[in-house]
Amino acid sequence: MNFLFRCSFARPFALAAAAGLLAAGLAGCSAKAEKDTTEAPPVVPVVTLKTSSQQLHRDYVADIQAVRNVEVRAQVAGFLEHIYVEEGKPVKKGQLLFRLNASAYQNKLAQARAAVASARAQAAAVRVERGRVRLLVDKNIIAKTESDLSTSKVNDADAQIAAARAGEAAARLSLSYTLVRAPFDGVIDRIPLKMGSVVEEGTLLTTVADLSTVFAYFDVAEGNYMDYTKARRLHPEQHSDLVHLTLANGEQYPLAGRIEAAESGFNPNTGSIALKARFANPQRLLRHGASGKVRLTNGLPSALLLPQKAVFEIQDKNYVYVVDPNGTVHTRNFAPQTRLGDFYVVKDGLKSGERVVYEGAPELHDGQKIQAKAVLLDSAAVAVQ
Repeated sequence: MNFLFRCSFARPFALAAAAGLLAAGLAGCSAKAEKDTTEAPPVVPVVTLKTSSQQLHRDYVADIQAVRNVEVRAQVAGFLEHIYVEEGKPVKKGQLLFRLNASAYQNKLAQARAAVASARAQAAAVRVERGRVRLLVDKNIIAKTESDLSTSKVNDADAQIAAARAGEAAARLSLSYTLVRAPFDGVIDRIPLKMGSVVEEGTLLTTVADLSTVFAYFDVAEGNYMDYTKARRLHPEQHSDLVHLTLANGEQYPLAGRIEAAESGFNPNTGSIALKARFANPQRLLRHGASGKVRLTNGLPSALLLPQKAVFEIQDKNYVYVVDPNGTVHTRNFAPQTRLGDFYVVKDGLKSGERVVYEGAPELHDGQKIQAKAVLLDSAAVAVQ
């Protein structure tokens, strides 16, 4: 009886002790898990920012024009009697290109010469008359006013000679216009007319292009132009006026060009300014009216590069996580200057030597501790263009 009582009385204590031990064990596991979570922050790749010398390239669509491209037009009317050249062929300065019917202009020249001869004969006659009048005046046979009148007639005759000579020169010039010559060394363009065609004054006969040198005209946005001129002013040793041209098929033109001029002001409609670069074209590879891309290069001697992977946006602003010496991340806004391949060039907000989270920013929050895994900035790049 006593034994049974002792056993019945001890069982509740044993169960309570077991329950206490179980609860203590669960509490210890929970505390240990919480402790493990606190002591094991995530491993995050981090890059250290640094400055370096970089080359910034920008391509602009260019309109290529010959250094001289002149329309050859008829300066007199007539029939196109002969064509001496072929389309697309080179010509030399003064080379005969076309001949117009000249018979009408030859007749006009003959008439002009006859008018000169007549004026000279008239002038000779009035001079003889003036000599006779002067003799009579000296003998007081006629009044002195007659001498003045004869002198006036001589002057008028001389003026008639001058007018006749001008007419002759004009007729000779018109006759010379029936022979159309090349204004300079170049290449003949399309010839729209055929032999026998009626030509009016001003009719387009062809075009001659001087392709020994070409100009590439391209428009640069105001901001880019300011960056370019500022870089040239601050670092002239790293900049030159040389530029390169990419052709329409993607190949680079072998000869470098040189920027020569810019317009005096910005276009108010586009906010850009037109620049001109001169390219030598000894092989006549470049043609008038072709297109290409001109590449401008800006040297950035102290560019602070930031990988684009490290950047996230909040309300159209750019942010990164900066890692402090204790391994805590802090949100930081920055202003980019431009892009270089997979990098931003930082204008403001970050400085060299600071560490930023390279990858995994969406999983982090401000003030969180991390284990920084260093990543070299150079190996973070895919390409810098």
